[in-house]
Amino acid sequence: MAPAVGLKRSATQTITLPPPETRLAVRDVMRSTIPSQPAEAPASTERPAPAAALQGFLCLEEVDGRRWSYVVDGGAAKGRGRGGAAVPAGASVRAVPLQSPLPPAEEIMAFIRSYVVPEGFPDSVTPSYVPYMTWRALKHFFGGAMGVFTTRTLLSSVGVSQSKVTPGAIAINWILKDGAGRVGKMLFARQGKKFDYDLKQLRYTSDLLLEIGAGIELTTAAFPQFFLPMACVANVVKNVAAVTSTSTRTPIYKAYARGENIGDVTAKGESVGNIADLLGTGLSIFISKRNPSLVTSFAFLSCGYLLSSYQEVRSVVLNTLNRARFTVAVDSFIKTGHIPSLKEGNSQETIFNPPWRHEPVAIGSRFGEAFQEPASFLAIRPLFEDERYMVTYNPTKDKVYALLKDQAKSDDIIKAAFHAHVLLHFINASHARRLKQKQKQANPDRSEHLYSRNMDFLAHIAESCKIVSSSYGTFKKKAREQGWIMSESLLNPGKARLCAAKPQ
Repeated sequence: MAPAVGLKRSATQTITLPPPETRLAVRDVMRSTIPSQPAEAPASTERPAPAAALQGFLCLEEVDGRRWSYVVDGGAAKGRGRGGAAVPAGASVRAVPLQSPLPPAEEIMAFIRSYVVPEGFPDSVTPSYVPYMTWRALKHFFGGAMGVFTTRTLLSSVGVSQSKVTPGAIAINWILKDGAGRVGKMLFARQGKKFDYDLKQLRYTSDLLLEIGAGIELTTAAFPQFFLPMACVANVVKNVAAVTSTSTRTPIYKAYARGENIGDVTAKGESVGNIADLLGTGLSIFISKRNPSLVTSFAFLSCGYLLSSYQEVRSVVLNTLNRARFTVAVDSFIKTGHIPSLKEGNSQETIFNPPWRHEPVAIGSRFGEAFQEPASFLAIRPLFEDERYMVTYNPTKDKVYALLKDQAKSDDIIKAAFHAHVLLHFINASHARRLKQKQKQANPDRSEHLYSRNMDFLAHIAESCKIVSSSYGTFKKKAREQGWIMSESLLNPGKARLCAAKPQ
């Protein structure tokens, strides 16, 4: 469906679509990189049928069993939206919860369940999970209680009782340090599913945190008066690293097991690690007798540890598509028409993602994040009536959003992500071309440059729909030929889903 020309955001703001030759230039960029595309029929000049706003109602959204209704809010005079719908001038989007807040007791229980049971419990685990975890919890309870007595005894045995501080006080400080680490481990375990989605990234991050924790522990020698708070922080960091390392270890071993030999692969891998650890310990004892500089030794060993960890993670070859590997595959397909092999795709995957890094694509987002005003939603809704997702671009946040409908399955999530990256390619290509044109001018207008990046995204959405409809099947076929598993989605989509029903 071709976008209408001169679509209005509201009564006071108009989005001017690019001229036909500009849209054809963007379309030619994509068609020259993706082979075997059928000839496109001439674009229709008919305007899409107006999508009337249903008494202010826009859509229904569900997140974890709770529903919100998004309605048109504000504005007095009626105007015409981008898609021809009647929209109040200056209107915005408002989320209305469709159920009363949970009682405090239920809120607390839901919060506790999010920390102690897997998502989807009890359907997501086997029946033997509950008795196993019950006995495991009881075992750790007795072990933790016994640790209080053993720690105090050990400290007394090494001569702590001869100091001015009582053994009990020192033991309590030591136990508080270990207790803080266990609390940190428990809280971080809530991120459990992310250990499957971003396995390599979290594994390397855990090793980085481990070195940070070791550095804090060494710093206590310079500030002994702050031993307890610094030791607690160090232990929290190291325990977070430990739970991450443990959670990602089995999937990595599983990737190397070719048959029903995951136990053997795990045992041998742990054996190799223990041998290397013993050798490193022996070398460290030998070097420490020469009294080397503590800072120099730590810096040298940390650099070697992190470099080895980075290469270790990069050497892992997985055949599933998480966000990083999916981005590599789609970008290669858009630019060259080919899908990288398993080894190539894994080697090009970004391992370290700083928390402050801007992510240009969001999958399974909330409606309110993607749309700030109803006109944009009404304009693109007809383009996705036959799909189980919607894709849009938010100029304010400079991000592409893929919203999933409640019928969306695994393949729909993959297609939505593919569509989002195609749309991002259109927007980036248009931005690069406009930036090049502005650089040729003597005095480019900064505000006009920023606005030009966002002004024609409606045309890009319409063009991306045509490209995706003809190329997504080719993308899936070539990905399977290279060995990528397309039946499962590890793209870590959000939990929000657009519902078809209108609230009663």
